[in-house]
Order: sequence, then structure tokens, then C-alpha cells
Amino acid sequence: MSGGEALRVAVVQTAPRLGERAANLADMAARARAAAADLTVFPELATCGYAFGARDAVADLAERPGGSPGLDALQALAEELRGALVAGLPLAEGGRLYNAAALLRPGAEPVFYRKLHLFYREPELFDAGDAPPRVHEFRGLRLGLMICFDWIFPELARHLALAGADLIAQPANLVLTLCQDAMVTRAVENRVWTLTANRVGEERFPDGETLRFTGGSQVVDPCGRRVLALPVGEPAAGTADVDPAAARDKMVTARNHVLDDRRPALYRSLVAEDR
Repeated sequence: MSGGEALRVAVVQTAPRLGERAANLADMAARARAAAADLTVFPELATCGYAFGARDAVADLAERPGGSPGLDALQALAEELRGALVAGLPLAEGGRLYNAAALLRPGAEPVFYRKLHLFYREPELFDAGDAPPRVHEFRGLRLGLMICFDWIFPELARHLALAGADLIAQPANLVLTLCQDAMVTRAVENRVWTLTANRVGEERFPDGETLRFTGGSQVVDPCGRRVLALPVGEPAAGTADVDPAAARDKMVTARNHVLDDRRPALYRSLVAEDR
């Protein structure tokens, strides 16, 4: 596909096995091959599971820039499929441990987004990302990354839209019930495509607390229409066609532009350090 043409995208919702990287990667690969999409998005921490009781346990399964078992397998899969993959995984870098999303493209080095907004018990396991998200290109599509609880902070999606994103890919391990609807709003208020790949199943922390994940992975177009919605309770995958041009038309009406009509000079207090 050449620049600006429609791409086939896939969202894959899995039920990762806690601590079983090889089994999780095999399941991801099988589902990606079956989807045969240009861009495939997997859930948050899809390679390892979520409910770890200690930071050391996560670090043992962390990927490392420059090469590690999970990254090598995912890069090989991207090369095989001649498509891009977005996958949630733990990332060890510079003495820190991140809840990250990796973008893997054929013939290119992986790039990473490190989750900015950590949820619930995640600060016990991960360091928060400290760099703004970036927009990356694949076959004429400009895409940005966010992870799970980032959905509740509209500033992140707006940042990506202002940076030129056509599409926001969101690996997720959602346990709250509001995100899927909120991502419709993120799509509308920024006129971008949003792809949420959420996991399913249950996991239990060592202290007995159980989490139930909500599934419902989806693709939402820039007008807020769900063009794909997966079931709540079981692993699944689905595909949809994404046209970058639909996200580059920022007109809400013939007279209203969703970005140009902003009044940022009046919003400065939103980023004041004392708030």
C-alpha cells in the first residue's frame, strides 16, 4: 500500500498466561497470521500477563532495546507478515522498568512508548514514562501509541492529534467499564481513528486480589462510529479498513475545525505546575 491509501487493521484480544512468555508469543503469532492485516494491535503486557506480585518477577520477563526473546520474536513476525505490530510488554532500559508498547515494522528498529499514567498497583512494579508520546509512520499512516489508563487523560490523545496522528493504537488491560465509550470521545474530539486491543480473562495477585478484564476491543472511526467491536468474554480478533484521509479532515461542520477552533491561550492554567 502506498501513502494515504486505506490499510487493513486488526485488534487482537488475548488471555495471556501470567509469566509464560513463550506460550503468549505463540498465541499472538497464530492470531496475527490469521488476521493477515497491515497493522495488528495486541493488548497491554500481552507477552507476560499482568498480576505480578513483585518487580523482580516482571524484570525477569522484560524486553530490552537492541534485542531480547520477545522483541526478536515479534520483529521476526512483523518481517514474516510484512506488516506492523503494536504489542504491550515490559521494557527494561537504563535501570528502569516500564510498562511499554512496542511498534515493530519490517526493516525498521522497534520504537517504544512508555506508559505515562500508571494504574492502581502498577507503581509497585513499574516506573512511569517521562517522555511525551511521538507519532510514527507506516505506509502513509501516521500513528501514535497510548496504553490502557491513559484513556482518562484527554491531553495525551490531543497531544498526538496535534502532532499529526491519524490513528491512536491503545494496548489495554481494562478492568473498568468506561474506557471503550471514552475512546469514542477521544476519536471524536480529535478526529482520529482509535484502536483499542483489550485482553480478557482473570488474573489473581499473590495476595488473592482478582482482576477481571473486560474485552470489548474495538476500532472507532474519526466520527465516533464503532466499525468493529469484539465480544466481552473470550479471546478474539477482528479486522477493519482504515483510511488516513478520514482523520485528516478536521472539519466538524463547514465552518468548524476541531483543532483550529481551539483557544489555547485561555487553557494555560491547565498545565500550571501548581495545579
